[in-house]
Amino acid sequence: MTRVILILIITTVFSLNVFSQQNETVLSLRDAINIAQQQSPDAIMAKHKFRSSYWGYRSFRATYLPGIMLNATLPNINRSIESITMPDGSANYVPRSLLDYQVNLEVNQKVGLTGGQIFINSSFGQTTNFYTDTTKKNYLANLVNIGFRQPIFQYNAYKWDKKIQPLRYDEAKRKYLEDNEQIAITTITRFFNLLSAQIEVEIAKKNYHNYDTLYKIAQGRFNLGKIAENDLLQLELNLLKAEASLEQTELNYNNRLFLFKSYLRLKDSSKIVLIPPVVKNYFNIPLDKAIEEAKNNTSAGIEFQRRILEAESNVNRAKMTNRFDAQVYAEFGLSQTSDVLQEAYKNPLDQERVTVGITIPILDWGVARGNIKMAESNRDLVETSIEQEKIDFVQNIYLQVMQFGMQKKQLYIAAKSDTVAQKRFEVTHKRYMIGKVNDVLELNNAQIDNDNAKKGYINSLKNYWINYYKLRKMTLFDFENNLPITVDFNKIVK
Repeated sequence: MTRVILILIITTVFSLNVFSQQNETVLSLRDAINIAQQQSPDAIMAKHKFRSSYWGYRSFRATYLPGIMLNATLPNINRSIESITMPDGSANYVPRSLLDYQVNLEVNQKVGLTGGQIFINSSFGQTTNFYTDTTKKNYLANLVNIGFRQPIFQYNAYKWDKKIQPLRYDEAKRKYLEDNEQIAITTITRFFNLLSAQIEVEIAKKNYHNYDTLYKIAQGRFNLGKIAENDLLQLELNLLKAEASLEQTELNYNNRLFLFKSYLRLKDSSKIVLIPPVVKNYFNIPLDKAIEEAKNNTSAGIEFQRRILEAESNVNRAKMTNRFDAQVYAEFGLSQTSDVLQEAYKNPLDQERVTVGITIPILDWGVARGNIKMAESNRDLVETSIEQEKIDFVQNIYLQVMQFGMQKKQLYIAAKSDTVAQKRFEVTHKRYMIGKVNDVLELNNAQIDNDNAKKGYINSLKNYWINYYKLRKMTLFDFENNLPITVDFNKIVK
């Protein structure tokens, strides 16, 4: 009977352990970053921003492809009294009753180099006049028309867009990668905030149990007259503080757990257990390499180019607007008209049209000159600003590399301090338990130093990983694996 009860107890305990493990989600720092970069609110917004840039670039490229357009009037009914000019020049009002059909198909192609447009079209029209003794139909067939429109001295937006828009799209790609690294930094912060809260709860529980045991021992020693009442009261006060600290740390943990799960959009109710990351390989980051990778990979380098081109484009626009202008229009076509449909496509007649228009401003009271000077001043301001930003850009990378270089030693000191403080507390605690240490303050100090050292080590880990990912964001380079950071952009736009 005793064996049966023992087996039932063991089975029950094992089942409870399995159930508890099944309701736990164990996450490493890498797991948390991967989840956040897939489904966090910041990740979703970054994807939508990139998709917007992608379709904007696609639309820009589409403007350089041939366009096909169909225009049709099906039908145009006109029954009215209108004024017409007679052969002798006089005007006369006559009733009209017409039915028109018009269809035009055009293919056009923009020429980015010159800012002009080439087109070819074909059209067909039919007019039916009902206001005659017999219904009369007439057909007009434009078999083919070829022509071009070419501004001579106008601002060529196509030429500038062809330089700027590819840069803007490449900049959007790199900004998406930088947003991804910023998501990692945010995740690291929330991961370690929760990890710190998790460790603080463990420390608070351990301290509470320790002080509870110490207080009970102290009561026995006090009754034997081995310790003063003041020491007993101090231990009772420590026990009460430990109990209050435990409640506060549990509340803080639940709050940080909510923020962590909210950011990672974890909707299940399972318990989150975080694994403290271990730094296995320490590596140095050469400053020259970091600066070179930052210039080659990040959005800042492209942004500098884009801003200068946009400023030069605005200067060119100011110089070309409200100045001397000319436009050429030329067209050649074959067309025919007839009362019989088949005849409208026979023996077409050629038609030519050439138009040259000019615009010469006579007096604008200095408006054009003022716009040019303002655009040139803005361009100089942009160039000066970019020069300073480049200096700051390099300086920030230098500081970040130096700061990361310090993390190895800081982490070693924190780890060593944690080990020493823990050993000191264990020795002091054991000596107090056997009565060799009766000073409660010494025990308190050892416990406080132990707790602070453990928190300091976790904080050093946090600083290490945040500094590393800041460098990744500033350079878009994975120094740990010696590879540029990239993603499959085709998957993002699907």
